[in-house]
This record gives sequence, C-alpha cells and structure tokens, in this order.
Amino acid sequence: MSHGTMVTFDRLQDAEAYSLNFFRERGYVRKKCKICGEYFWTVDLDREVCGESPCEEYKFIGKNVAKKKLDVRGSRETFLRFFEKRDHKIIKPYPVVARWRTDMFLTDASIVDFQPFVTSGIAPPPANPLVISQPCIRLVDVDKVGLTFGRHLTIFEMGGAHAFNYPDKEVYWKEGTVRYYHEFAREEFGIPEEEIIYKESIWSGGGNAGPCFETISYGLELATLVFMQYKTLDSGLIELPIRTVDTGYGIERFAWFSQGTPSCFDAIYGELYPKLEKIIELPKPDRKLLEAYSPYTALVTPKANQTIQEARRIVSERSGIPLEVIEREIVPLERVYALLDYTKSITFIISEGVVPSNVKVGYLARLLIRKAYRLLEFINSADRLIDLINLQINYWARDFPHLEEIRNETIEIIESEINKFKETIKRGAAYVEREIKQLKKRMEEVPTEFLVRMYDEKGLTPDFVKQIAEKMNLKMSIPENFYELVASRHLKAVEPPTQDWIKILEEKVKNYPATKKLFYEQPLEFNFKAKVLGTVDNYVILDQTLFYPTGGGQASDNGFLKWGDNRTRVTEVILLSGGVILHKVEGLIPPSGIEIEGELDRERRLRLMRHHTATHIILGAARRVLGKHAWQAGAEKEPDKARLDIYHHKRLTREDLEKIERLANNIVMSRIPVTIKWMDRNEAEKIYGFTLYQGGEVPSAIIRVVEIPGWDAEACGGIHCENTEDVGLIKIMRTERIQEGVERLIFTAGTSTLPYIQENEKIISEASMILET
Repeated sequence: MSHGTMVTFDRLQDAEAYSLNFFRERGYVRKKCKICGEYFWTVDLDREVCGESPCEEYKFIGKNVAKKKLDVRGSRETFLRFFEKRDHKIIKPYPVVARWRTDMFLTDASIVDFQPFVTSGIAPPPANPLVISQPCIRLVDVDKVGLTFGRHLTIFEMGGAHAFNYPDKEVYWKEGTVRYYHEFAREEFGIPEEEIIYKESIWSGGGNAGPCFETISYGLELATLVFMQYKTLDSGLIELPIRTVDTGYGIERFAWFSQGTPSCFDAIYGELYPKLEKIIELPKPDRKLLEAYSPYTALVTPKANQTIQEARRIVSERSGIPLEVIEREIVPLERVYALLDYTKSITFIISEGVVPSNVKVGYLARLLIRKAYRLLEFINSADRLIDLINLQINYWARDFPHLEEIRNETIEIIESEINKFKETIKRGAAYVEREIKQLKKRMEEVPTEFLVRMYDEKGLTPDFVKQIAEKMNLKMSIPENFYELVASRHLKAVEPPTQDWIKILEEKVKNYPATKKLFYEQPLEFNFKAKVLGTVDNYVILDQTLFYPTGGGQASDNGFLKWGDNRTRVTEVILLSGGVILHKVEGLIPPSGIEIEGELDRERRLRLMRHHTATHIILGAARRVLGKHAWQAGAEKEPDKARLDIYHHKRLTREDLEKIERLANNIVMSRIPVTIKWMDRNEAEKIYGFTLYQGGEVPSAIIRVVEIPGWDAEACGGIHCENTEDVGLIKIMRTERIQEGVERLIFTAGTSTLPYIQENEKIISEASMILET
C-alpha cells in the first residue's frame, strides 16, 4: 500500500495484518481466547486461553522458569546488548520530562523520544535501527500501584528497539520484529516456545496507530511489539510515509519474571529492603502466603465495574485465602509497594528541574508528593519522606548519576513542598467546613466534582475532606481512582488555538514563497533592498527582509519602507507558519513588483538585541545561583526592558538578586564572543543536552544554537549581540511572583539601564530633600 492511502479502523482488526511467515514456519496457529474473545498465536494446539491477565493467573511465581535470574540492571544490560549485537546503536535515555514536546509533560514511552520529529520525517533518527532503555512515567495507573503487585507502576523502564522504515530504505518490519523478540525470549531467558504467546491488539497514541502484538509467557505480558504505520484522522487512518517499529520490552517485568518473586517490587527493590525497614515498618507476611496470593493478583483489574474490594474478593475465592487475612497481611504491604514506586517517580521528576505547583508538570509532581506524604501519615511515618527520597537517590544514582548531582536541590524542593502542604492542611479545615455547610443545604452526599475542585484549587486531599465531611454528618465516598482521575486532566498540554485573523492571513498568502531572512545573515545591517511580491490588507510581502518578526519572546523590528519619494512606517512584523513574513504598514502601501528600500529603527534593534542576549546571560546566572531546577518558564524582550520567568520553589531574596546581577555583569565584562551556528538536531542534543530547549521545542531537523561558551547554550531564533560586552550594564529592576513556583525578573540592559538608574537617583534625591526639611 502506498503512503497517503486512506483506510478504515477495521483494517487494524484484519487477520491479514497479523499473519506472518514466521508464524507459519514455527507452527503457530491463530486462536480465539474463550474468555476475552481476542485472537492470539500459539504453538500449543490445546491452548484455549490467551494467557494475559485477567484471563489467566501467573504461572511463574516461585518457579525457575528463566535460565538466569536478573535484577533490573541485569535485565537492562541483557536487552541492550542483545540488540547491539544485531546492529542496533545504543542511545542514552532521554529525560522523563518531555520538554521537546508541546503536547505532553512526561515521557510515557520510548517512542515519545522520537515523536513527532523523527516519526513524521522532519528530522532523521539519531541512529537506525536503535535501542534504548527509557525511564517512563505514567500516572494514569497511580491508584493501581501496589494493588496489582507490580503489574502497574508509575515509573518503569521501557526497552525500545526502534527501526524507521522509509520509502527508499527498509530496515525491518513485522517479520524482523517478531523474530528478534522470539530470539530474545528463547536465547536470553530460555522460555519454551509453547510458552511464548503473541496476542493481537491495536495500538494508538500521539496521533498515530497500528497493529501490535502483546507477548505473553506464563501469564505475564513481557513486551508489546507495535507497528506504527498510520496517522489517525476523524475520517479514518492514512498510511504514513515512515513506518516505525515501536517495541516496548518491560525491563522490570523481565527481571520479575526471571526471579519468580511474589511481586515485581521484590525484583526491583529487594536489595533495599534491609535499609527500608530502618526507615518505616516493613510488613513481612509469610513467604508461602505471598506465593499463594501473588499468582491471583493477575485477576485484579480495578475499573468502573469492579471495585478494589470486589477484586480482592475474587482473589480470595480463587486462592482460598480468607479476605480478613488479605486485609491484615497483604494490604499493608501494598502500601509499602506504592510508597517505593511513588518516591522513585518523585525523585526522577524533581531531579529534572520540576518545581511542584498547580500547573503543568508541576501539578503532577505535587500530586505524587502529597499522595506519598498522606500514605506515610496513614502508617504514622509522615516525617520519613525525605529519608525515602535519599534512599532512592542512593540506589538509582549508580545508573542515573544526575540524581546524585542534584540531590541537594531535590531534597530542598521536596522539603519546601511538604511544608507548603502542611500549611495548606492547617488553613484548609475552616474553608472546607464553610463549603460543606453550603453543600448540606442542597444535597446529602459530597459529589466527586467537589473533591476534585478542593484538590485542584486548594490542594486539599480527598481523605482530608472526608474527615471533615463525616464530622459534619455528610456522606462521602472517595473514588478508588481519584488520583488517576485528576492526573488524567493534567497529563496533556493544551496548545493555544491559532487566532482566527492569523488563519485568514495564512490562507491569503498560501501561494507566496517563504521570505528570505536577511536578519540572520546581516544582524548588524539596518538598510536593505527588496522586491514587493504583493500586499494583503495593510501588510506588505517582500522577497527578503532585515525586519525581524515577533517571535521567541522578542518584539519585532520597526522602521520604514521607501520607494521613490514615498515613505511608509513599518509598525509590526509577523512570521506565518509557511515562512512568509508580513510587514504591517501605516500610510501608503507600495505597489507590487517594485523595488523598495527598507530602513530599520537602529536604536530599537540594538536594544532588543541587548535584551535578548541579556536574557540568556541572566538565565545562566539564575541557574548557578538558584540551582539547575531554575528552567525558563517564559520571556519577553521589549526595547525599554525585558522579563524572564523562571521556575523556583520560593520567593527570591535580595541576596539572590544581587548574586544573579553580579554574575550576569561579570559575564558582560568578560567580553565573551556569542557564537551562533545551525546544527543537526541530534548532534546539538548530544553536545548540549536538553537544556537547549529552555525556550520550548523547535520543530526542525536543523536548529539554531546560540551559545555563550562556558555559560549558556540554547536553541533560539532571536537576534543577538556579537559579544557579551555589547550588552552593557544589566540591572534587575524588580521581581514578581506571577504564579506559584514561577518568579519573574524584570530587568534592563545597555542604554535602557541609564534612564532607570537616573530615575531612581532622582527619587532618592527628592526623598532625601524631604527628610532634610
């Protein structure tokens, strides 16, 4: 099928999409599961069940089903080396905070590393084929953690073996993908062929879709093999030009499978248990009880039509373990499992510069910290959260050294959040009481939306609200998936819609070529000649321009267009998505086809350049004074002043500002040349890391890197000074707390600084005169 062909979603259910030569060669047959009704492939002619939970319990618990026992590190290395021997290049893991994406906050799969730029063909992959073990965070399962003994985790490593198949270059597709998995399962783990099941499924995510196989052995899903070949549209599916092999091998699951421990947590954290029990009370149910209970956790699938209590009752009936024994011996252990998982997620998120707040990824960090803290309160160990974080850092820094490098910042940020939560609880009781009094007038039970509002707006957890509601004799039940519910509302970034007037302009200029950007080639030129290609309303389209359009937080250039004896003022310049630059003019509009001379407002351009370069300098200073968590949250550069918004967990002090200002001006006086280069995206990320994207993602294979060597390097489209000395004196005028977790620095640079200083001196002088009288 050629790319661009439209098909229906039924295509993904077609048996042809799953029928492989490999299956025929190995004697696999297609069967329909008598329990779930879905299709699977097996060599066992007598098998009637697909083997996936909850259709079947685990068959590997307490048994030596793998030929070697591996911990998480061993599982990771086994996976990576297997594919490296098969010509896959090992790629270092990406951050768990997906700052290169505008549509999501957390990396929840290895393919996220390469969406949308690689999978859509905008940029080449860093290698092809490649292999990566990517730490992922998924909060959609946050309420299931512990309950399923490790089948659900908020943080896990996804082993991704990826191949990108282009129209002119086929790497490997379905046959090769399944063969690789089969070899891995047989050779590395010794799984008998009759225990390797391939279950048909459909994958969809990130605007793409495709058929996939879930691989199952002894009741446990170990990997998912996805064949991403369609783009999803409202009307159906359209074939993509690049077909992507997207596999997800469960690194922790393979470790669990190899060890046969009662829970996945034993395989992940078993080494930590002796240290853990010095921090919190560690329940120790009888090993035989755990091994009798664990296989049936495969049947635990909490969802809308099955409560946790109902799920436990099913396990009790199937295992023969009384419900009261489960409540007494197993449930306390589930809480510890959840704490281990949550604190690892918290550690990884905060270590990447996330400041807990009520918005964006900060909201998700806050959710986890507060959930973990309340869980510790429940077991009378609320003061041990920091100890658990330190334990996680000590354990995982062996494989992820950045955790140790940023330990002090991580601890400080979490301690700050704990103190904020304590204050929230202290102040919240009276507020909740007032709200519940109003509720009682019109209803008999607290609705879920009220709980969500209390959590989102006031940070008050549902268990806290319940305590007050019950004291006031108002019924209330907390949804078992409450945190999944609130997390799901905050997992995706909401991109601002394109304004209607922009859409209208883009439609009007769609047939014009992209404007040549002279401002990158000649940033210190202020006059140029160009041809008028056309006009739209009061906008002029030129074949080339020195006028910088508004973008990257930098205001546009102003100036004049001149032809003959005529002259018209340029008041605004905008860049449209197709690359056409529009010059808004006041007065006469030049006719199409003529040559004009453009003249920039020289002083405005120089002030904007100074403020943009000063922004990079101040950000570098802030990160050195406050810590690596001080990421840019926004910026705006105007001729008279500029602002930089940074993430920080507390108000900036006078001492902080003085240090930032001093460092910034030291860089100015150091006379460092500012280098600007266009670089391959993959190469730039390899050299500079993901701090490149302080200003947000850049949708291009080639990115423009602005570097102050040894100080700051960012992907940036702005106009900059050639040397830091050209910036002139930097003065921070004031700071504002624009929202929780975000500090705004308002500053001036160069000639814009003098009027500010003179005005301040005037105020001081006048105040002094008044005091003297």
